[in-house]
Amino acid sequence: MEPALEIRGLSKDYGDFRLEDVTFTVPRGSVCGLIGPNGAGKTTIIKLILNLARRRAGEIRVFGLDNIRDEVAVKSRIGFVHETPLFYEHMSLRRIRDTVAPFYPKWDDGLFDRLLREFDLPPGKRFVRLSRGMKMKFALALALSHDADLLVLDEPTSGLDPVFRRRLLERLREFIQDEDKSILFSTHITADLERIADHIAFILDGAIVFCSPLDEVLERWGVVKGGPELDGPGTEDLFLGIRRGEFGVQALTDDVPEARRRLGRDAVVERASLEDIMFYLTKENRRA
Repeated sequence: MEPALEIRGLSKDYGDFRLEDVTFTVPRGSVCGLIGPNGAGKTTIIKLILNLARRRAGEIRVFGLDNIRDEVAVKSRIGFVHETPLFYEHMSLRRIRDTVAPFYPKWDDGLFDRLLREFDLPPGKRFVRLSRGMKMKFALALALSHDADLLVLDEPTSGLDPVFRRRLLERLREFIQDEDKSILFSTHITADLERIADHIAFILDGAIVFCSPLDEVLERWGVVKGGPELDGPGTEDLFLGIRRGEFGVQALTDDVPEARRRLGRDAVVERASLEDIMFYLTKENRRA
């Protein structure tokens, strides 16, 4: 069975930024979190998936279809939610629906109406009058109303209150109960991904650092804490990122068993969160 999304050797050159040889896969029936610091390349990847930017090299396939050659068929199967939803501001939600629906052969008016009620969105209200959270709810309602097989979400929970963020995550989990449906979820709120993601793709400076099952990432990566001697000879190959303080050292390792074997009681080794991994691999903390 073809994966939901397959990216191979993807490259894009903006002059001052380069996406280089990006390769990862989103299996069917899964949530793949796309993480990385600002400017790492997350939004560029999403633009290339949607064919909103021209790639220099590589291949993108959605359910086995080429995203350029089969663009219409591919886009009919993708539901996209941007961190700043943009629609005709002075149209009502109902009028925006009337404009969008004809583009999708599987559009479901009944589902759209149910989602508006669930999200407390008045269909006669103009888009410009919605709060940020309500705009995100509306974008999600549109994305879910045409039987999309792949949701592509670009920072969908940014700026939302904790109550709706949790409801949104629950809704996304319900979406992939159909094992043919999948989600690519780009976000800075890594705690959200730790709740629902099956796989994590981490991008840094335009290149993929890893793409692995979430459980494997959380088992493999750790934060090591100890005295200044941890920053001495013999640990160069063990630590990928390091923070030096007045009272000791904290460092990131991608081999927890090896760190425990070599350091023994001289250090405390704790599981790294996704946020820890991002933090220690930034330029300020990355080990040269």
